[in-house]
Amino acid sequence: MVRLGIPVVGVTDVPRAVEFWSAALNLVATEEWESETWRTLYHADGSGRALGLLYSESPAEPRPRVHLDLFVDSAEEQQAEVRRLIGLGARAVDWDLYPPDPDFVVLADPDGNIFCVVDLGHAPSGGDRPTA
Repeated sequence: MVRLGIPVVGVTDVPRAVEFWSAALNLVATEEWESETWRTLYHADGSGRALGLLYSESPAEPRPRVHLDLFVDSAEEQQAEVRRLIGLGARAVDWDLYPPDPDFVVLADPDGNIFCVVDLGHAPSGGDRPTA
């Protein structure tokens, strides 16, 4: 079943954003999916993911700098949830920024707000859930 993941905020300086959001919300940066363009922040008490920080060069529109990630555990579940969400009124987005072999599908809600359905089993971490 799909579940609400984490809010993702587009930023122009990832280290500065990690510093700010960690201090502002008492979050802890983890190595989960860490790269030059991504950091995952967890709740300091270890209760799980809280916020994703994604490097963004685009303006706030048409590629939103804030969007929702909805999590599923497998490719099959991802496909089923994408179909279900489209049935509810979402639409597929012709996203030109997909990496090779993406772990996510970009959709838009009926108002055009972009969100992603992410297959955690295909994510770079392999679905592992590290401790904070």
